Amino acid sequence: MLSLHPAGHRRTRGSNRAPKIGLAIAGGGPIGGMYELGALRALDEALDGLDLTRLDSYVGISSGAFLAAGLANRLDVEEMCRAFITGDSDDLEFRAEDFLRPAYGEYARRIGGLPRLAMDWGRGLLPGASRPALFGGVVPTGVFDNRGVERFLREVFSRRGRSNDFRALDAALHVVAVDLDSGEAALFGSGELADVPISRAVQASAALPGLYPPVRIDGRHYVDGALRRTMHASVLLERDIDLLLGLNPLVPYTDRPAGTTPRRRRRRPLADGGLPAVLSQTFRTLLQSRMQVGLAKYAQQYPDVDQLVFEPGDGASELFFLNAFSFSTRHRVCALGYRQTLDDLRARATELAPLLGAHGIRLRPEILADVDRSLLDGLPPRRTRRTETTARLHRALDDVERLLATPPR
Repeated sequence: MLSLHPAGHRRTRGSNRAPKIGLAIAGGGPIGGMYELGALRALDEALDGLDLTRLDSYVGISSGAFLAAGLANRLDVEEMCRAFITGDSDDLEFRAEDFLRPAYGEYARRIGGLPRLAMDWGRGLLPGASRPALFGGVVPTGVFDNRGVERFLREVFSRRGRSNDFRALDAALHVVAVDLDSGEAALFGSGELADVPISRAVQASAALPGLYPPVRIDGRHYVDGALRRTMHASVLLERDIDLLLGLNPLVPYTDRPAGTTPRRRRRRPLADGGLPAVLSQTFRTLLQSRMQVGLAKYAQQYPDVDQLVFEPGDGASELFFLNAFSFSTRHRVCALGYRQTLDDLRARATELAPLLGAHGIRLRPEILADVDRSLLDGLPPRRTRRTETTARLHRALDDVERLLATPPR
């Protein structure tokens, strides 16, 4: 489902100034991240003149923060698909088990604090003492250890010419988390948080409460950035961009497709899934509603910016029930994001053609005309392997090619 907010009036650009394009990628856990990867692959193939690794600015939250950080580091969509979907990447080696290690250190720390809590509780029973302390402090703050997330990202961003330093990137990258003790949004990549390594910032942004423990950075604890806003698109809009592209996989589940009556159900009620299903649906509903309100407000505040936000549409409710770390699930969800994004582009091509054309982007008719096109059609098996040296050489040649193609000022 594409939310389209055309600019009321576009600012005049000089002939030598390229359009400034920003990309905002929301969270959504492993499932949401795979859906967004498929959507990015569709945009990469269907839009001529759009280089997702050469945009003006990026903002990412939770799983979207990894995708944004990868693109800002010029890790292209094809390579990420090879890492997470086909498994034939010579660059990224993804192992789901690294993200699912129990947080033994957190368990031990909490159990180790039990004697102190017991003493505090006992003192609280004395006459004139304050109320006894509760034993909530012994409950771990997360089920899984997210240090593996940081190690994986640190390794990825430390080779082949990439950087784990926000300040070393060509584009502006922002990763959003929430300061647990103040409830305020933390914008890694700018201000006092510019020197935090990208891998640590993404680890913090993806620290979903209950699943992963808060991430401690410089004495502060940070959790998932989606708790404040869904996409934080305003970070990009304030940079005077001309075109905003947004991805949000967090939409509510619906048991009836468009056109069916309210009484017709395809699945059993969500309440049968217990508290996790109810909380997930509540969280998704709040996030999407909040984002739609924000987009309408941004259209008024930034009338000279074209805004395109892609979300799962009808037929995507299966995302609610899938195993997040299954290989077959990753492929299935990524393919769904790819197919639905192409469907959106195809259905609204008449509206999109002049809007995108104003920013030097053209819809590829041969891609949109292929209604049976799949995610893997444009992703043949890799036949050659790159070494660290050849990868750096390819990156340098790409820089030279871009420099030569840039018109003189």
